[in-house]
Amino acid sequence: MGQILVLTLKNSPTLKFVHFNMKMKIQYNILFCLAALGMLAGCSRNPVTGKKEIIFMSQEKEIALGAESHPSVVATMGLYDDKNLQAFINEKGHAMAKISHRPDLPYQFFIVDSPVVNAFAVPGGYVYFTRGIMAHFNNEAEFAGVLGHEIGHITARHSARQQTTQILGQVGLMAGMVLSPQIRGMADQAQQAVGMLLLSYSREHETESDEIGVQYSSKIGYDAHEMADFFGTLKKISEKSGQSIPTFQSTHPDPGDRLKKVDALATKYQAANPGKYNVNRDAYLRKIEGLIYGVDPKQGFVENNQFYHPELRFQFPVPSGWQYENSPVQFQMAPKDGKSMMLFTLAEGKTLEDAAQTIIKNYSLQVSENSKTTINGNPALVMVSKQVQQSQGGQQQATQTAENTTQVATWLIQYNGSIYAIHGVATAGSFAASTGQFKNVAQGFKSLTDPNILGRQPERVRIKTVQREGSLRDVLKDLNMPDSKMDDLAIINGMDLKDRVEKGSLIKTLGR
Repeated sequence: MGQILVLTLKNSPTLKFVHFNMKMKIQYNILFCLAALGMLAGCSRNPVTGKKEIIFMSQEKEIALGAESHPSVVATMGLYDDKNLQAFINEKGHAMAKISHRPDLPYQFFIVDSPVVNAFAVPGGYVYFTRGIMAHFNNEAEFAGVLGHEIGHITARHSARQQTTQILGQVGLMAGMVLSPQIRGMADQAQQAVGMLLLSYSREHETESDEIGVQYSSKIGYDAHEMADFFGTLKKISEKSGQSIPTFQSTHPDPGDRLKKVDALATKYQAANPGKYNVNRDAYLRKIEGLIYGVDPKQGFVENNQFYHPELRFQFPVPSGWQYENSPVQFQMAPKDGKSMMLFTLAEGKTLEDAAQTIIKNYSLQVSENSKTTINGNPALVMVSKQVQQSQGGQQQATQTAENTTQVATWLIQYNGSIYAIHGVATAGSFAASTGQFKNVAQGFKSLTDPNILGRQPERVRIKTVQREGSLRDVLKDLNMPDSKMDDLAIINGMDLKDRVEKGSLIKTLGR
């Protein structure tokens, strides 16, 4: 997860290789019909706005959704093991929950093992921070502002309000994972979790959560002006990455605008409520000493057009120019034209034949070719299939064309006691042109033996004391930071390289 990403195929409007949660869609349509008959409509008062609203999701359902989603969030992203940092977010999270508009919810707070700069919440009180965003906070007040924003989504019932809007528009929530096996029996929960995470809040909801974040963080004693400053960090991340937008702001208003608005809200709040508002910069920096920064090599990484997994000791090629996404559940990649994609994941089954039958059944595949082979000394099975389209009633649709038919090339490889699946996916019209690339990737799967790769250690945040006053660039050079890291170090410190740094202050550096 890395972040959760669903890659789509151009010219494939029904996206056959995404398994839609039709059961949920049908349930929502039924709810819509009941509402239209006046059998379900009811008003409740929003705990934040005080306004009466029609809401189709009860509090019990919100809590159930969070509990159902959590296992798949963990499976997809993993939890980051840092007891001290976890204790910190628990302490601040529960303190904020008590002063929130919905203190009775069973709030839970987690750090997920992803380098992406992101924070998100699901209904029922589940709040998640990536280690990536924790590395970019520069004080407790910045963290508290984002914490308040995410709790605000929950207390203002934004997911429930968004779901209601979709129901009234006769739009069912489609939840999907791309060719993901039903690992540990959690497929249904995974689909539901991904659906929740892909459910974009409206800009109105985001603005409302910013306002709530100012209130909540201020009420537990933090200076919300720092929350505004963090949007400056997000803006720098966005500018450095070009068109790629950090997940935290992908559906949010422009971070530059938010900085100004949140700063004004903080000023207004503090004028109306005079008092001492804390920042706690040094205390926070000491808490993140040793935090993993960027990709953790043991989870797998791409370098020189190869995907390496030191922990599982294998590698395979990544075509030049392809975009990719890695998570604990799967590795997926695709060319920029979007006409094909490839997926690497663990397969279910004790034998190659068992794994093949499970894949055929789970994804309604019709196999046209099936043969055994070896790939770099490893037993393998190769299949070529097409996916049989299913109507809502479960019947095969009558006509399939080159534009709406998905074809799949699958390599199942037995290696080190596990069976791995490599899938190449394209529409029938593009499949022939893609098979050569698919084959090169699959046949490039082999054992990883390079000791330099196997022993690769992650970069970590290292907190240093400044020995002399100077610009951030000069201070970082004194600490032997390479020029190639200067821009990243400026961003994670929330500064510009020309900014002055005082002697005795703490700054972030990177080291093994």
